[in-house]
Amino acid sequence: MKILITGCSGYIGSFLTTKLLSLGYKVFGIDLNLFSSDSLNHLFINKNFNFLNFDVRNKNKLKKIIKKVDIIIPLAAIVGAPLCDKNKKDAITTNLEIIKYICKIKSKNQKIIFPTTNSGYGIGKKNEYCDEDTPLKPISLYGRTKVEAEKVVLATENSLSFRLATVFGYSYRMRTDLLVNHLVLLAHQKKKIEIFEPHFRRNYIHVEDVANGFCFAIDNFASMKNNSYNLGLSNANLTKLQLVKKIKTHVKDLKIKIIKNKKDPDKRDYFVSNKKIEKIGFVPKISLDQGIKELLKFYHFSKINIINNY
Repeated sequence: MKILITGCSGYIGSFLTTKLLSLGYKVFGIDLNLFSSDSLNHLFINKNFNFLNFDVRNKNKLKKIIKKVDIIIPLAAIVGAPLCDKNKKDAITTNLEIIKYICKIKSKNQKIIFPTTNSGYGIGKKNEYCDEDTPLKPISLYGRTKVEAEKVVLATENSLSFRLATVFGYSYRMRTDLLVNHLVLLAHQKKKIEIFEPHFRRNYIHVEDVANGFCFAIDNFASMKNNSYNLGLSNANLTKLQLVKKIKTHVKDLKIKIIKNKKDPDKRDYFVSNKKIEKIGFVPKISLDQGIKELLKFYHFSKINIINNY
């Protein structure tokens, strides 16, 4: 089976590409390598990996590759509210317009597995969990582009979408701007974390479990297609303050300071239900505690220069 991954050099893309190749799939990967040119080095020896270094918005090149594959996983995106606000045109063309093009040109037999974001839920109700039937009310441009793209994908034959929780953990293209990764880095380096709006809620998932979720979808596509699925760790629905206190159990001398009167421009605040995908057999396995331990070891021993996307 031949799989196309756009954004294959990225945080999720590099991990997923590695996983799929280890399972024997043939992978075509497209990426501009804006933030990393090293995340795929360990894969170039693999005869089943075909890397293509171009902008996914190059429709002529993209069309030629799409004709060759069975499954399309479009990960390429301008990710996060700050970066999308800074690059509005690129966000719209990469996150939405090129997804419309992919859906337009793909054949009815080709499958598409699309990653979107929990941030589409915006601000959830105080005592309720957001499930796949909860109305989507994205606040940021990032959230809006991903929600609109999901609508296009799900209107296409042979499609499904994952609404990803906030991802954490080590990847070959490392990011330290993601909330857990960032807070653990502060705990390691400064032994002090300052947070604002400590009551804001989120759900989390390890990057390896995200990759495993995509593999599960490939194996169970016939029964899962034409649906959206929340993909997160159900026992990792936490407020910011609960998250920081969990980190403190691993960094005993960590000081926590709550900043008042400071607002988050990306006002995500929700707990998420992952029961829909759990009922059909997929449950993430890596806990937040395991991820925090992993990150602390990585930050302690690694010397790599991390370039973030902000």
